[in-house]
Amino acid sequence: MIGFIVFGLVVGIVARLLVPGRQALGIGMTLLLGVIGSIIGGVVANALNTGDVFELNFIGAVVAIAASVVLIVIGERTGALRRRFGRR
Repeated sequence: MIGFIVFGLVVGIVARLLVPGRQALGIGMTLLLGVIGSIIGGVVANALNTGDVFELNFIGAVVAIAASVVLIVIGERTGALRRRFGRR
């Protein structure tokens, strides 16, 4: 479980680096979006029979990063991340 959280943090950081511009995200939101992206990546990898949900593999990692990028972009575009945490 600790490895899953650490991988989620890494996924969140990589996703933030891939999204151009400055994001109004703290470390907690980066971790949360990274973990959500990791879960999505694990589910997709499991559906493709390339690994288990909690197993680290290439396909799952790529999908996790892509899902986190999408979550960050959606949050920034809709303003949901700024409204929730009081940043404008």
